[in-house]
Amino acid sequence: MNSSQLALSNLSVSFGGVKALTDVSLTVPKNSVVGLIGPNGAGKTTVFNCISGLVKSDSGSFEFDGVKRAFPKPHELVGLGITRTLQGVGLFNDLSVLQNVMVGADKKYRPNFVKEILGLSGKTEANLVRRAEEALAWVGGASLIGREPSELSYPDSKRVALARALVTNPTLLMLDEPAAGLGQDDIDSLAVLIRQLKKRCAILIVEHHVDFVREISDSVSVLNFGKLIASGTYDEVKQNPAVIEAYLGHSDKSDENSKLGA
Repeated sequence: MNSSQLALSNLSVSFGGVKALTDVSLTVPKNSVVGLIGPNGAGKTTVFNCISGLVKSDSGSFEFDGVKRAFPKPHELVGLGITRTLQGVGLFNDLSVLQNVMVGADKKYRPNFVKEILGLSGKTEANLVRRAEEALAWVGGASLIGREPSELSYPDSKRVALARALVTNPTLLMLDEPAAGLGQDDIDSLAVLIRQLKKRCAILIVEHHVDFVREISDSVSVLNFGKLIASGTYDEVKQNPAVIEAYLGHSDKSDENSKLGA
């Protein structure tokens, strides 16, 4: 049995003649957390956008759950079992917390179609409500069900956004800077949650909070100027001279801990 949930090989992308990614290969094993890190502009978001079908690759192969196929289009993601959070929260203020999570259950449920959500058959609506409630419970947001987005703190808003991603029961969860804007207590809680979530699915995470990445990741891949410069455990890659150079601008290890953690 193939142990990889996602495998990208030799992924290259260019924008107007500028190389954004060059021969990037990346594997996300099942039930693991892979951190994708690198300085600003390294190409991390472009990798996410290629997987999500928002950016077309120049070359490269895409394998999901052991099957090679074309890179997916956005409307195919849910069917494949791929879901993604965004850097921002992106909640719909005209929907309740529960409805915001229900929207994530299927591509046809959008804020312009609230009447359709509320007009579903009793069995279908009950199923959606149950799935949304379960997703909120998973992220520690059961108490938020009766709330409106405008009433939420920023950490609670991020919980709801994560629940919206989980309501599809993904096999690959892509998290784009989930710790951004959170205090240490909330980051610690998020780390516990992610370690629980990897029992359900593979997780690919882009994050600038390197202590958080170190704590949650089974392996780390490092990009710089669109090229993969290191892969391995966090402790392995932080010792790599190319990684030190990318983060510090020189290969002197004396300042390493200040950027890459102790």
